[in-house]
Amino acid sequence: MAVNETKVQQNDEITEENFEELLEASFKKTDGDLIAGKIVDIKDNEVFVDVDRKSEGILDAGEITDKNGDLLFKVGDTINVVITGSRGGKPLLSYKKALRREKIKEFIENFDENAENILNVKVISFNKGGFVCINSDNVEFFMPRSQAGFKDGKSAINKTYKVKIIKINKEEQSIIVSRKKLFDEERKVKKEVISKLLENTDQVIEGIVKKITTYGMFVDVGGVDGLVHYSEISYKGPVNPNSLYKEGDKVPVKVINYDNEKRHLSLSIKAALPDPWDEIKDNLEVGDTIQVTVSNIEPYGAFVDLGNDIEGFLHISEISWDKNIKNPKDFISEGQEINVEVVEINGDDRRLRVSLKNLLPKPFDEFMKKYKVGDITEGTITTITNFGAFVKIENVEGLLHNEDASWDRNVRCKDLFKIGDNVKVKIIKIDEENQKISLNHKDLEESPICKYAKKHASGDIVTGKIRDIKDFGIFVELGENVDALIRKEDLGSIDPSTLKIGDEIEAAVAFIDEKKNRIRLSVRRLAKQKEREVLNEINSDEKLTLGDLIKDQLSEN
Repeated sequence: MAVNETKVQQNDEITEENFEELLEASFKKTDGDLIAGKIVDIKDNEVFVDVDRKSEGILDAGEITDKNGDLLFKVGDTINVVITGSRGGKPLLSYKKALRREKIKEFIENFDENAENILNVKVISFNKGGFVCINSDNVEFFMPRSQAGFKDGKSAINKTYKVKIIKINKEEQSIIVSRKKLFDEERKVKKEVISKLLENTDQVIEGIVKKITTYGMFVDVGGVDGLVHYSEISYKGPVNPNSLYKEGDKVPVKVINYDNEKRHLSLSIKAALPDPWDEIKDNLEVGDTIQVTVSNIEPYGAFVDLGNDIEGFLHISEISWDKNIKNPKDFISEGQEINVEVVEINGDDRRLRVSLKNLLPKPFDEFMKKYKVGDITEGTITTITNFGAFVKIENVEGLLHNEDASWDRNVRCKDLFKIGDNVKVKIIKIDEENQKISLNHKDLEESPICKYAKKHASGDIVTGKIRDIKDFGIFVELGENVDALIRKEDLGSIDPSTLKIGDEIEAAVAFIDEKKNRIRLSVRRLAKQKEREVLNEINSDEKLTLGDLIKDQLSEN
C-alpha cells in the first residue's frame, strides 16, 4: 500500500508541474485572447466585427441571438469576442467564449479556498492535454487527461461529471479540476464505511434515500450508496418505490450483500422490519374469503393489501370470467375494497395469490339457465380467425365456424364480418363439460337445397359437374352452392377410376333431405329408370301389334 501511495504522489507531482504547460497548449489550439470589437454590419446569419485586424472578423449571428430569435446587439455596439480561427483570411470570432472568459475571471475573484469546491461540469471539447469543461453558469474549467479517468475522450463529450477544483491560476485566469481526485477521496471514505458495515450485518442502519429508479432505491448509509432492490422494500412483494418513498426520506436498512469485485452494496428495508408472514402462515388457508384493498394496478393484474404489510397478487385472468379483459382498471380501481378468494399461499416464497372471479357467478352457468340449443339470439363479433369467428353473447363466447356462416362455401367469416359487428346466430350445440358453444348463421336463411327442392323431386334426371372424388363416392355440383353425393355403390356400371373432377355426369335424384340439407343421386337408379322406360315402350308396341293381328283376322273371316 505504501508503494502504491508513493506512486500516486509522484504522478500527482508530475501532473502539478505540467498543469500550466498543458493549459497553455490547450488555449493555443483553441481560443485566442479576449478583445473588444465593434459591430459594423449584419448580413443574414453573419455578424461582421472590427477587431483591429486587416479584415473584419466574422461572428455567427446565433451567438448573439436570444431564445425568441432576436439579436441582442446592433450595428455600432461594442462587444467582447475571442478569435477562434480564420476563414478566407478573415478572423472567426466567438461571443459566447468571450463571456466564458469573463465568467472565469469572476469565478476566480469569488473563489473560497476553504470551501468543498466540488461541482458538476459538462465536457465540451478535448485535446492531447485534457478536457475543456463548463458548469451551469458557463464558467470554463480545464481537466488534464491524468485527472479525468476517461478511457475514451470522445465518449465524454457533452456529458456531465462531478469534479473537484485542485488549482487556481489568477495570472493565467485558469481553473484546474480533477475527477480522479474526487474518486480517490470518495473511494477512501467508502472503504472505511463499508468495512464498518460488514463488521455487523445484523445491525439496523438509518439511511437516506438518494435516488429512486424503476428497479429500486439508492440509499446513502454514511457516505456510501447502497441499492435497495424493489423486491427488498416490502414484504408485499415487488413494489413501485415511488409509491412509498421520495428522495430525502429516512429509512431503516440492513446490509444483505457486498460484491467486492463490482463494489456493489446491497441493502434491504424489509429485512430491518418484523416479518408479517409469521402472523398469517398459520391463520390463512386456500379457499378462505378475505377482504382486501386494491393497492396498485398493473397491465397484467393488481396487487391487493391485506392490511398487515402483506400484499397478494390478483392476476388479470382472475379478475373476471371475461376472457377478453384488456385492462384491469375496467373492473377494479385503486383504493377499492373487494372480497377475494385465496387460491395460493406460499410462505417460503412469500407468495399469496387471490381470485375475484371465483366469487362471481360463472357466465357459462348463467348462459345455460337462459339459453338452449335451437335458440336464436344476437351477439357481437370479438375475434376473427382463419377457421371462423368468436361471437360474444352476454358474458360468454361461442364459435361461429366458417362452414356455418354462409351457404356459399367460398365465403368465410372474415369476408362477412368485422370485429364489433352485431350478428344474429342460432345456437346449434352446447358442450357443458368443456364449456363450449357452437353457433350457426346460415340457418337463418333459406338453404340453396331447400330452394332446389321446390323445383326438383325424387326420380328427376339431372346433370352436374364432378366437384370432388372420395373413396366412398363423388360430389356433384348441381348449381350454385348445391352439391349432391353419389355413393360408390350407386355408380352402377361406371368405373370410378375413369372419372375426374370437372366431368359432367347424369344421374337420378335418389332423395332430398331438406332438414339435413342433403341430396343423394344414383346412376344405378337412372339406369333402372331407363330400362323400365324401354320395357314399357316394348310392351306397349307388342300389345298394339297383337291387337292389330286379331283385328285383321276377324276382318278376314
